[in-house]
Amino acid sequence: MLSEEFVSAICGPPLSSNTAISKDIGIYTHTLSPAYSIKSTFKKSSVPVNCLAVSETHVFAAQEGKAYVHVYSRLRGNQEAFVAFPERIRCVTLSGDVLIMGTAEGRLMLWETCTGRLVSTPARHVQAVSCVVATPTHILTGSDDSDIHVWSMSQLLELDSAAEPEPERSLSNHRAGITALSANSSVSASTNFCVSASKDKSCIIWNYQTGDALRTLIFPKFPLCVSLDPSSRAVCASCEDGTLFVTELFGEKPLLGPSSEEASTVVQIESPFGATAPELGPASCLSMSYDGTVILTGHPRGQIMRWDISEKNKTPVELANVNAAVTNVVFVSPFPTGKPTKTIHIVKPSQAERTYTLAAQLDPLATPESRFNSLLNATGFPKEALESAIAVFEQPDVEFAEKEEEELEKHNQEFWEIMKDVRIVQKDAFRIGPV
Repeated sequence: MLSEEFVSAICGPPLSSNTAISKDIGIYTHTLSPAYSIKSTFKKSSVPVNCLAVSETHVFAAQEGKAYVHVYSRLRGNQEAFVAFPERIRCVTLSGDVLIMGTAEGRLMLWETCTGRLVSTPARHVQAVSCVVATPTHILTGSDDSDIHVWSMSQLLELDSAAEPEPERSLSNHRAGITALSANSSVSASTNFCVSASKDKSCIIWNYQTGDALRTLIFPKFPLCVSLDPSSRAVCASCEDGTLFVTELFGEKPLLGPSSEEASTVVQIESPFGATAPELGPASCLSMSYDGTVILTGHPRGQIMRWDISEKNKTPVELANVNAAVTNVVFVSPFPTGKPTKTIHIVKPSQAERTYTLAAQLDPLATPESRFNSLLNATGFPKEALESAIAVFEQPDVEFAEKEEEELEKHNQEFWEIMKDVRIVQKDAFRIGPV
């Protein structure tokens, strides 16, 4: 059976003297399904909000108020490295083998973990970078200065570039600091959009490649964390009063698309999906499962709450209590990366060297994918399946045609038998004549 895993991180000391939970544990790997359990743990880590990133082989955790990152090996189950950086790290995310970090000085740093190359941008934000998210082609950074910068991934990673990296554009409709960002994984410029949450009590849906604000959502309280569902059809936001909102983008009254209202129309979001008990405190982190059926929220009192989208009563269930403030909850992707290499050992960053060595393990050649798996992993209907179905409809059904011809011949014979009987009756009638 397919298992579903997520990783959580805490920040700060234990809340009570609970001897059942080790004081040194800072990161937990959980199995959500088929049955909940704690799979593994990593020690000596205090991870603030937006400072946890998980790859297939490693866990990267920036430390509270520090300028270094702890790197843990998921394969060996231990801490692999302690990596120091020039500035304090405020947020991290991963794009393939590149760890992307936002700093307290408003700077963006990119570390290629398989080569050790480190790229740093000028401080384009005037305040600290509070959140960062990566798409296949871009990096988006949100800051306490209320601006969102959109960076080109290829430009930032360009080799031997003499020009200083600059953001492609800035999104500046918010009037207060940015608390969270979430973006879809589309590669089409017409369907690329992201959602930003701010302390001005709003979430704005953007087309980040054009810079257009597609729709503005206003909440009763300011959202602390936000996430798009896996199919990018709904926005999940948790606010400072403990309420959780799930807003459909393409429902009966669509917020996006040709049948929606003008982009300048502000939408008031008033009906929450649910709310947590006041003693739990507002959710500091939020994550949705890859099948879009479960939402997990982490709380300052140590609880990880589970919300089932299909539940009608919309009451969360306590999944775990780790006895410290939960600051990060990240689902582990169940999909294979499809890369021919795997980073077994990370290479510490260095700006002094100009030559780099790739350190990676070649994966064995995969067997040809079965037709069932190719159909299962495809987006929509694959082109080959559609062509095969069309060919079946276009090809004449020989068996049906032969059967239809036999039926027609049988009907013709019956018709001629009837006509023969009619002719005999007519001849007898003419021979007798009128009485």
